[in-house]
Amino acid sequence: MERLKVLVVDDESRMRKLVRDFLTRKDFDVIEAEDGEQAVDRFFADKDIALVILDVMMPKMDGWQVCREIRNYSQVPIIMLTAKSDERDELLGFELGVDEYISKPFSPKILVARVEAILRRTSGFSADDILRAGAITVNRAAHEVTIDGRSVDLSYKEFELLTYFIENQGIALSREKILNSVWNYDYFGDARTIDTHVKKLRSKLGDRGDYIKTIWGMGYKFEVEGQEA
Repeated sequence: MERLKVLVVDDESRMRKLVRDFLTRKDFDVIEAEDGEQAVDRFFADKDIALVILDVMMPKMDGWQVCREIRNYSQVPIIMLTAKSDERDELLGFELGVDEYISKPFSPKILVARVEAILRRTSGFSADDILRAGAITVNRAAHEVTIDGRSVDLSYKEFELLTYFIENQGIALSREKILNSVWNYDYFGDARTIDTHVKKLRSKLGDRGDYIKTIWGMGYKFEVEGQEA
């Protein structure tokens, strides 16, 4: 099986080596970059990168700008590393399309576990694993979403959120349940993370964004019935 490539971006060589050592033990190929500009150059020079681990505070170009540059062209999963624990930074990261958010210091084993979980979920579905809800079709094997046959470009977490909604049609889902299920680990951040993702998902679904109903004071419910034109 071909080894998956992970781009590790951090201006601290010690941190890059730590992450690289743990990833290579799990049979990943690791590409390194020591600043934001180098990260962008190496990402676009190699079309096979499966995931990006990206530090926030870096010279030449910070992690936020690198994320913006990548998101203009790709929905590759991005894990953001930061020394800050400010929830505003976390919400900004999710607004930009960050898939996971890990504050330093962190356990390298936990980081690798999250890398494996993301890549397992993005590539581990059977080829015939198709979900349909009204005008929306989700191909989990190809990681593709179409609405009335038109392709919709979703980030990794938006895709996971939509899949979870469709799998739980008609069920009232609390924000906490969504966080625990979609993020797949004990998440201690602000539940507004869900609202941020739902807002972006609704926008990308266009008229079909109405499938996602807000349950005030609780969370959301995905419901197709009565929404078809």
